Amino acid sequence: MMVAAFPASLIRRLAPAALALLLAACGTTIDESVTTPRTLTERPATIRNEQLIGKWGVASYREEKDRKRVEAQARAQCRLPYIITKGPSDGVMMHLADDAKLYELRIKGGSDGKTYLGPESAPGEWQDREVISITEKEMIMRFVDPEVHGRYGTFIYVRCPG
Repeated sequence: MMVAAFPASLIRRLAPAALALLLAACGTTIDESVTTPRTLTERPATIRNEQLIGKWGVASYREEKDRKRVEAQARAQCRLPYIITKGPSDGVMMHLADDAKLYELRIKGGSDGKTYLGPESAPGEWQDREVISITEKEMIMRFVDPEVHGRYGTFIYVRCPG
C-alpha cells in the first residue's frame, strides 16, 4: 500500500486554514425555526376559494419600498395573466415553487392566526404560501420556506380587468 507524502512546507501553510475552518464549524449555530418543522393546528380559514379564482397579473418584490412600483409591473402582466381556477376537490389550481405542473391547493387557517395556501398537509408546511393580505383587487403572498422565499420574494397579485 502506498501512502502519499505531503511536503512539510505545504502542511505548515495549510494547517492554519484547516484549523480555522474546523473551529468555525464548531461555532456554527442552527436556526431551529428553519430546521424544526412547526406543527400548527388547522383552524377555519378567513378567506374563500372564490376570492382567489380569476385572472391575475403577478410580480414580486423583496423590500416594502418597492411594492408600489412592483404593483404597477403586476398590472402590466395582465397581458399574459396567471389564471387561478377551481380545482376538482374544492381547492384552487396553482403551481408549487419550481414546478411547472398545476396542483390543487387549499386554503388553510393556522393556529398562529395566519392563512396558508398549499397542498394537503398541516398549515404552515414548507410548500405552503402565507396569504399576507387579500382584497377584491389584490392579494399578497409569500412562500413559507425561507430558501424559496429568498429566491422569489413576496408576490403581489393584481386582479386583471374583465
